[in-house]
Amino acid sequence: MVKKKTAREVNAELRRSHRPESIVSTYGYDPQRSEGSLIPPIFLSSTFVFPSAEEGERSFRIAYHLTRSRKPAIPSLIYTRLNNPNLEIVEDRLTLFETGTEAAAVFSSGMAAISTTILALVRAGESILYSSPVYGGSDYLFEHLLPRMGIHTVAFAAGAGGDAIRGLLEREAKAGHPPALVFIETPANPTCTLTDIGEARSAVDAFSRRNRKPVYLAIDNTFLGPMWQHPAELGAHLVLYSATKFIGGHSDVVAGAVLGSRALVEDQVKVARTIFGTVPSPFDAYLLMRSLDTLKMRMTAQLKNARHVAQWLLRQPQVAEVRYPGLLKDGDPQKAIYDRQCLEPGSMISFYVKGGKKEAFRVLNSLKLIKLAVSLGSTKTLAEHPATMTHSDLDPKERRRLGIDDRMIRLSIGTEHYQDIIADLREAFAQR
Repeated sequence: MVKKKTAREVNAELRRSHRPESIVSTYGYDPQRSEGSLIPPIFLSSTFVFPSAEEGERSFRIAYHLTRSRKPAIPSLIYTRLNNPNLEIVEDRLTLFETGTEAAAVFSSGMAAISTTILALVRAGESILYSSPVYGGSDYLFEHLLPRMGIHTVAFAAGAGGDAIRGLLEREAKAGHPPALVFIETPANPTCTLTDIGEARSAVDAFSRRNRKPVYLAIDNTFLGPMWQHPAELGAHLVLYSATKFIGGHSDVVAGAVLGSRALVEDQVKVARTIFGTVPSPFDAYLLMRSLDTLKMRMTAQLKNARHVAQWLLRQPQVAEVRYPGLLKDGDPQKAIYDRQCLEPGSMISFYVKGGKKEAFRVLNSLKLIKLAVSLGSTKTLAEHPATMTHSDLDPKERRRLGIDDRMIRLSIGTEHYQDIIADLREAFAQR
């Protein structure tokens, strides 16, 4: 008699032999455990029943890491703040796209993912280095909230090389603030500046060996998403997302994610998530699971549209400059970084109108198909004004120094026909 393979064994074989988009609809789910349902049901239960007291004890020992084992142990379902079928399925499926990672943790927002991860790994008295600019919420966390908790934060310019990062690590150590984490957003929001992940990892490793203290490299990969850049393959210990954006992609769910090794994600970040309560609802996990089925199709359509829009913007007399990785030229150091670590340029474009705030607002207020809204990665094309919206909390002088001035407009290109997106921009530029 042939022994029937377990669902875990079947999934392992599929992962070895198939591409992520081919198995994402089925991975991590056994229909026979849910009455044969092709699509996982939404498990709205807050509490789950143990088959025995012994299993309850085992599950809690695993959940709170009271049992040490070389093999990863899986607890029974306990309580939705710890685990839930929808949450576990979407976390398994995320690791398909983020090659080089072993585990994922999903959160109630992107900022929940960032703040929980930091508080799980960094202690008072230690320091964090972070690239600048970053998303406005991340900047506020680094500049205002973490210092109140005794965590020292130091910004460095996006695009900085390994020597600059290594120098800052050494400076912080000598100042009595042992570095614990380097946080990089690449491409940077909203300037699209690239930072070399491999060089940053080399700097972190050199410092860690010399000082015998582990420093982790965390990459916010939201701008390119899990299709067009794989930071873990390039050396990142942790990869973070606002899953609201491309992963969710439909402007109907707020979520975040962090991926990495089991030792970091399962043993440290998830423990903090359980206590902080930053877990998403089962329905939000279900929406992410639904969105992963179309992730490659959506992001590919957005990419193709963005290439057309960026090239068109480049030719417009009303436009002073266009920031888009797909426009980088050979000989530019940024192009060299792009060639090393990016698979495609994505669908985020920032451009500067000629004039100032008045001219930028005129364009934004004249858009019809394109929606004036923050966030990004949606199937709908969105436009916003970083200086007065997403990055308005930055010091004005610092904003201008970073290139986020009143002329800048940020576009998140959607899945509409590119000619209609261009026509909407053309009409907006024509307004006087």
